[in-house]
Amino acid sequence: MLSSSPPPSGLLEKLFQHIDLHQDEFVQTLKEWVAIESDSIQPVPRLRREIFRIMALAADRLQHLGARVESVDLDSQQLPDGQSLPVPPILLAELGDEPEKPTVCFYGHLDVQPAQQEDGWLTDPYTLTEVDGKLYGRGATDNKGPVLAWMNAVGTFRALQQELPVNIKFILEGMEEAGSVALEELVRKEKDSFFSNVDYIVISDNLWISRRTPALIFGTRGNSYFMVEVKCRDQDFHSGTFGGILNEPMADLVALLGSLVDSSGHILIPGIYDQMAPLTEEEKKMYETIDLDLEEYQNSSQVEKFLFDTKEELLTHLWRYPSLSIHGIQGAFDDPGTKTVIPGRVIGKFSIRLVPHMNLSLVEKQVKQHLEAVFSRRNSSNKMAVSMVIGLHPWIANISDTQYLAAKRAIRTVFGVEPDMIQDGSTIPIARTFQDITQKSVMMLPLGAVDDGEHSQNEKINRWNYIEGSKLFAAFFLELSKLH
Repeated sequence: MLSSSPPPSGLLEKLFQHIDLHQDEFVQTLKEWVAIESDSIQPVPRLRREIFRIMALAADRLQHLGARVESVDLDSQQLPDGQSLPVPPILLAELGDEPEKPTVCFYGHLDVQPAQQEDGWLTDPYTLTEVDGKLYGRGATDNKGPVLAWMNAVGTFRALQQELPVNIKFILEGMEEAGSVALEELVRKEKDSFFSNVDYIVISDNLWISRRTPALIFGTRGNSYFMVEVKCRDQDFHSGTFGGILNEPMADLVALLGSLVDSSGHILIPGIYDQMAPLTEEEKKMYETIDLDLEEYQNSSQVEKFLFDTKEELLTHLWRYPSLSIHGIQGAFDDPGTKTVIPGRVIGKFSIRLVPHMNLSLVEKQVKQHLEAVFSRRNSSNKMAVSMVIGLHPWIANISDTQYLAAKRAIRTVFGVEPDMIQDGSTIPIARTFQDITQKSVMMLPLGAVDDGEHSQNEKINRWNYIEGSKLFAAFFLELSKLH
C-alpha cells in the first residue's frame, strides 16, 4: 500500500504546488490530444492526416517550452494493395545544451490503436471522459498521457522561471502501433549526432504490475514468431470423396502444434530451456517484494485458474521463463455452418517469448529440428515447411545505472514507497534498439496502473497517475542532476 511521503521542501514544493494548481489545464490538454483520432493501424488517408495533425501539435507545444524542434520527414509507406500513404514525421527536440548537466532523452509515441464505441466502449473513445477520477479515452495511457506528463514537468520549471536541472531531448513518433516505420533507421543515422551527448534514455510506454504501487521496468522478453505450413495441394478436398484415403494436412498440423507445449505450459522442444540464464537468489527476493494481489489479479483477468498458485511462480513464468503460445490456423474454414471440406493447405502460427540468454538462431534451429522429427514420425505424404518470420531479442538493463537510482529516489519522494522492480512479459523492441545502437542506459518508467486497459476497450489513465506522474518526472530531473 502507498504510504504518505514526507512533504517536499523548497523548489520541489513549488513545483508540486504548481502542478496541483494547474491539473485541470493538464487534463484539458490531454482531452484535446485524445480527441485526435491518430490511428496508425488502419491505412486510411483521413486517419493518416490525423497523425500528422497531432505531430504538429506536439511540435508546437515543444517549441512553446523553448525546445529546438526538428521534424524529420520520412518516405511514403507502400501498402500491399499498391496504395501509397505518407508517413508522419519523427520529432527530435532539444532543451538545453550545457556540458556539465546530464542529458536525458525521452521516447514516446502519439499514434493509437483503432477504437469505436460499438466495440464495447462505455463512452466515445475520442472524448476524454472522467468518471470517479478515471480519465477514459483512446491513447490516455498509451501513450499520450505519459508524453504530456513529461511536457507538464518541463513546463512547470519554465512557468516558475526555474532553470532545468538537466538537458532534455525528445524523440516522438506517430507509427509505433504499426511497427515504428523507419524509426530504427533514424536512430542509426542520428547515433553520432542527436544521441551523441545523450546519457540516459527513458521510455514511459507501459504499466505498473499494481493499481497502487509505482514500478520500474528493467527487462522485457523477446519474441520468435513461427509459421508451419502443411500442404497436400493448393485446392481443398470434399471429405466424402477423399476422406480416409489421404493424409489430411489439418490432422498433421494439429499433431505438430500439439507437440509444442503441454497442459502445464512446459515447452516440449528439446533443449529450449538450456540457454536460459539461471534465476538468481537476488531475483527471487525481488519477486517476493512486488505488490501483487494474486486473487485481485486473477479476478481482473477473468481467468478461473492460473497454472501457478503463488505470486513468485506466476511472475517468474510471466517474465523470467520462456513461454510458447499458439495463435491460430490459416487456411482452415471457420464458417459457423457444417461444411465438410478438407483443407488442402494449412498454416499454423505460434510464438516463443524469449528470455536472457536465449539465442534466436539456436531457437530457430531447435524448433525446426523438433517439428521435422515429429512430422517424420507421422510418415505423411504431405509437405511441411517451417519459417521464423519475426525474431526479436529480449532486453535487460542494469538496475544499478544512475538513472534507475534517481528514479527510485524520485518515486520515494512523490509516492512514499519503494518501487516494484519488474520485468515485462511482452516484447518492446524499441528498448533493445536504443540500447544496441546508441550504447546508452535505457530505463522504462511507467505511469499507468495495471488496469488501464491499453489497446483494449475503455482505456484510461487515472487523474492521480497523470498528475502525480508529472510530479515524478519533475523530481526525477532533480535527482538525476544530483547523482550524475
